[in-house]
This record gives sequence, structure tokens and C-alpha cells, in this order.
Amino acid sequence: MSLPATQVAGLTFRNPVVLASGTAGFGMEIEDVVDLDAVGAIATKAVSVAPRPGNPALRVSEFAGGMINAIGLANPGLDAVVRDYLPWLPRHHPGTRVFVNVVGNSIDDFATVVGAIDGMPGIDAFELNVSCPNVKAGGLEFGADQQALAALVSAARTKTSRPIFVKLSPTLGAAITETARVAVDSGATGLTLVNTMPGLVIDTHRRKPKISFGSGGLSGPAVLPIGLLATWRVSRALPGVPLIGLGGVSTGDDAIQYLLAGASLVGVGTAALRDPRAPERIARQMAAWAAREGVRDLTTIIGTLEWPT
Repeated sequence: MSLPATQVAGLTFRNPVVLASGTAGFGMEIEDVVDLDAVGAIATKAVSVAPRPGNPALRVSEFAGGMINAIGLANPGLDAVVRDYLPWLPRHHPGTRVFVNVVGNSIDDFATVVGAIDGMPGIDAFELNVSCPNVKAGGLEFGADQQALAALVSAARTKTSRPIFVKLSPTLGAAITETARVAVDSGATGLTLVNTMPGLVIDTHRRKPKISFGSGGLSGPAVLPIGLLATWRVSRALPGVPLIGLGGVSTGDDAIQYLLAGASLVGVGTAALRDPRAPERIARQMAAWAAREGVRDLTTIIGTLEWPT
């Protein structure tokens, strides 16, 4: 039992499951443990202009509700990524769509990365991580400054005609709808909802944070209701805009909830770190749900959540 292909943002996906950025490297790192031909797409590890060593260990710690991490957007930098990493996935798994996740310290950084990668074969779309701090503007996150966000998305759009998805932070709360509108009005094709939630987990024996950076990004099951609400809010405010629902997906039922809330694609991250077979299992469970419910095409349920009157 499998899901039919789906069309989103002019691209064909074998199914709606997307491996979330930061959890799957550039594909080659996980080939031995994750079936890359069983998912619709992969969002790569973040790519910045210059290499980033990331934060010191310990970078990741699990807790009852999921995981907290402070990787620090570690990556080998634009030149190495273009030369050694990005060509691999289209060559070995051409049916799996590729979103390149982009980070930067300035608007120019984002435009530079997008422009350098845009001409590469096998790259399908870009995902802009606007939760990064705008170093030139005092460290405020791009996604929290609508003027800077508009300039960033516009600059990236001048470098590519491919789909651009903007990944927003759950800390925006109800304001996420207006921020999403700014992104789309500035040239974004779609949105990824949501990034990790800031959090803190403490080692009570050491009386120190469990990860070396102190605070970090919270992911896993605890984030599911936050991601669903953000997806529902944005889908209502911007009908027809493609959304990748992300946060807390561990089962096919979780993924179906995102579709009902308005997502066209569903990201899987922390669950795949815990169980490398989770993405293909989730796709199977989605297909089984559709069969039980008599749904031939999952796109027909997108945004059909019935809100209480």
C-alpha cells in the first residue's frame, strides 16, 4: 500500500513526507539507515557562505517530550557543499526532491548562497531559515523583523526562479500569519511551519544545562500542537499557499493532522533520528489511514479541519 504522487509548487513528490533540515545531512550521511527512495523530499543541512564549526559538545539531549539541540548550524560552507555534497543526492536518488536549506548573517549571505546553487542540476527548491540573527542589524532574527524579511526574500528571489519556502519560528505566535504574508508578498512560493521552539533542559546532578550552549531548540512530540496551530492559522490567512507542516510528527496520524490543518507536505525530523525507519513507516501509515477512510487522494483533505462553531 503506497501513496500516489502529489504536486506541490510545480514539483512532483512521490509522497508528502519530507526529511527535515538538520536531521538528514545532505542525504549521503544517512543512506545506510534511511530509505531515501521512500520519502518525497529531503531538506538539506543548512548551507552558509563560510564554513561553520557549530557549537561545542554536548549539542543534543533527549527528554521526555522530545529533544533539545544547539548544533549551531554547523556545515562545511558554500564552496564545499557545491563541490562535494549537493551533487550526490540527485545522482543516486533522482526521484527524491531536494530543498536546499539556506542560512546567513546578512541579506547578502542568503542571496549569495541561493545564486551560487541555483544553476546546479537536481536542486528543486530553497528553504530559507529566517530564524537566524541579522548580525548587521544587532542580532534580531530576520523572521522577527518584517522589513528585513521582505528584503531577504526579495534578494533571494532575484537569484532564482525555483520555489522558495520560508521557514518561520513558532515564537512569532499569532503574528506568524502576518509574517507569512510578508514573505509571500516578497516572493516566497510557500512556507515551512515551524522551526524549533526555544527551550532549556537542566541536569539536576550537575545543576547546569544539559547541553553546552545552555538553551537550545526544542523538537519532537511536544512541538506537535504548536506546529499544527501555526499551520492552521497560516493556511486560513493565505489559502492556496503551499505549506510544509513540521514539528512533532512521529506517526502517520500526526502527519494526517498537518494535512487537515492545511499543509501540503509534512516534515519528519526528530522521529527519524530516534528511528531511521520512521519516515517510510509514516508514509505507510498515511496510506493505511487513507484506505480506511476511503480517501483516494490525500490532497482532497488539505485544510478540511472543521473548526468548532
